[in-house]
Amino acid sequence: MKNYLSTQFAVRTARTAISLLLGAVFFLACAAPAGAQKKKKNEPPPAENKPVIPTGDEQQIDYMISEMLGAWQLGDIERLRKAYADDVSIVNGIWAPPVFTWTNYLAVFQAQHARMQQVRMDRTNTYIKLSGNFGWACYQWDFSAVVDGQPSAARGQTTLIVEKRNDRWVIVHNHTSLPPTAQPIPPANTPQIAPPQPNNPSAY
Repeated sequence: MKNYLSTQFAVRTARTAISLLLGAVFFLACAAPAGAQKKKKNEPPPAENKPVIPTGDEQQIDYMISEMLGAWQLGDIERLRKAYADDVSIVNGIWAPPVFTWTNYLAVFQAQHARMQQVRMDRTNTYIKLSGNFGWACYQWDFSAVVDGQPSAARGQTTLIVEKRNDRWVIVHNHTSLPPTAQPIPPANTPQIAPPQPNNPSAY
């Protein structure tokens, strides 16, 4: 009788253990796909599945000019560097020799930018023309800043010659000019002072 009870207890224990084991296996089998689905829902899609919006060369050049002007205003050398070729030539709006190569231009830019705060450069009337791997862009600009502690403003035009190198448009020549009659523009909210009138009425 004692052996019979021991055997029955052992059988019941074994059945309980097997049931628990099967239940655990079933639970894990169901939970794994659910966990994988949850993980997939939370994960962003791989980069290669994201749609790429194609842009034409003119749009790329226009975007590059915007990036370049933004970097110029902020003094962001790394972003500015991406816009220029190593062998760039630059003609500025004052009577000065051209600047050749990015390295030489960087020194001029850093010295100039160190004197300026609150820099703003607005671009208008942009025209872009392409011919193979070369192109040119011209635009007008309106500049304002505090230079050497004094409000300063100017307007001018820039012509860029760009070249596509390694599937990227870069500036190979930058020519900036000021109107021949350019006068310093007074800052906003400054009262305009009329020029003095001549004392001699016969001057009219």
